[in-house]
Order: sequence, then C-alpha cells, then structure tokens
Amino acid sequence: MKKAYIFAAISIFFWSTAAVISKLLLNNYDSFQVLWASAFFAAIALLAVNIFTGNIKNLKHYKLKDYLKIALMGIPGTFLYYVFYYSGNAIMPASQAFIINYLWPIMSVVFAVIILKEKLTLRKILAFIISFMGVFIVMAGDLRQIDPNIILGAVLCFLGAVAYGLFTALNQKSAYDKRISMMINYFVTFALTTVINLANHNLFLPNLTETAGFVWNGMLNMATASTLWIIALGLGKTAKISNLAYITPFLSLTWIALILKEELNVFFIIGLIIIVLGIFVQLKDKKQPAKAAK
Repeated sequence: MKKAYIFAAISIFFWSTAAVISKLLLNNYDSFQVLWASAFFAAIALLAVNIFTGNIKNLKHYKLKDYLKIALMGIPGTFLYYVFYYSGNAIMPASQAFIINYLWPIMSVVFAVIILKEKLTLRKILAFIISFMGVFIVMAGDLRQIDPNIILGAVLCFLGAVAYGLFTALNQKSAYDKRISMMINYFVTFALTTVINLANHNLFLPNLTETAGFVWNGMLNMATASTLWIIALGLGKTAKISNLAYITPFLSLTWIALILKEELNVFFIIGLIIIVLGIFVQLKDKKQPAKAAK
C-alpha cells in the first residue's frame, strides 16, 4: 500500500509540472514541434517499459485491424488533445490554459453517456453546469478586456478537454493492454507530427537545454507518470488513489507562480475550485472513480 502512494505521488508531481514545461518549450517552438519531440521521447520510454516488463510480447497477439483500431482511438488523446492544449497555452497565461483544460474529467462523463451508454442523471447535469460556471469565472477578468488571443486560447483549451474526454471514454471501452496501446498511440502521434513538420519545414535539432525539456515532457510527464499511475491503482485502493489526482491542478498553479512568475488572481483560484467541485459532484454518481487519469 505504501508503494501505491509513492508511485501516485511521483505521478502527481510530474503531471503538475506539465503546464510549466510545455509553456517554456512553447516560447521557442510551435505546438506541432513541441508535440513531435515530446511524443518521440514518450514512445521510446514506453517501448523501454514494455520491453523491460516483458509486456512487449503482447504485440504478437494483435492483427493489423487491432493496430489500426488502437491508432484511431489514440488520436484524440495523444494528438488532438496536445495540439489544442499547446496551441491555447502558447497564446494565453499558463494558469488559465491549464485550469480551462481541466474540464476534461467532466467531458469524459459526457462521452461516457454518449459512447458507453451510461445513465444521464441530474447529478451529472449539475456537475457539468458547476464546472462550466468555474470556466466563466476563470475567464471573467479577461472578458472585460475582450482580448481575442485569450478567447481563442480558451476555445482551444476547451477543445483539448473535449478531445481527452473522448479519449478516456474510448479507452474505457477498449480491452487492449493499456501500456501497449499508449506506446502505439505515441508512435502514431510522432509519425503524424513528423509529416506535418516536414510539410511546414519545421523539423529541428534542439540544443542540450531544450532536449532536457523535451525528455522531461515526454518521458516523465507523458510516459512515466501514466505508467506509475496505472501501477499505483493496481497496488492500492482505487478510490483513495484516484482522489489524489485532484492535488495536481493546485500544485501546478504553485509551479506556475514560482517558475513562470504569473500572477494568480482571485478569478483563477475560485474558478478552479468550482471546476474541481463539479468533478467531485459527478464522482458521487459512480461506484468507483475512473482509473484513467493524467
């Protein structure tokens, strides 16, 4: 049980740094470039994990149609999600981008109703309304200035949340090995962004400092955190471990304030609290919290 909490804590720490690391990388590169390099390191890390654990042998059980299905199901979560979120994060404060993007747990509930045919209850509708009230509060200060970049950034981050919500529902429906499917997803994302960056003549060789940032973002934020989270859920009580994930956004805001020196105004804090409140409201409708997290 102690190991479960240690693995969960490591995952939460890495996830909490994602907004800061991606914002720093986006100062020099666009969203497709950041995703290209990060997905490469994530795929390599997951390949190493699957080889080390012997899990790689599961690949021989899959047919071509299985690989195609895994690739298509992964596009919303490892490609579209990051493209939208990185694009939004590049043009608005990291704190706002991260908070709006944290609508993904509520969007996963929406897609669970649509795709998994879960029952739509009054509690779920209330949770949806509460979380969107949180977003409006986060935006309240900047809406007075009507900054087009802030509005566009908010829309992009919301679309990222929608994409990841769709991914979590598809992932719950899938019976494929999660570590294998995530590895394939990141290799597919790397391939897609390679084509896009080649077409835009945007391939590059990062310097040593930038490489360290991409390694952190890909190997640690994307691959290691997700793998350790799955292990933690397997070792401990799912409900207790899953609830720890809600430390992530508050810890992330701490890093944003300390490292990026962004001012965290009262709208951001209240809005985030309300969004998380909405997430907790819908959790009461479930027998167990979803095992997918990020």
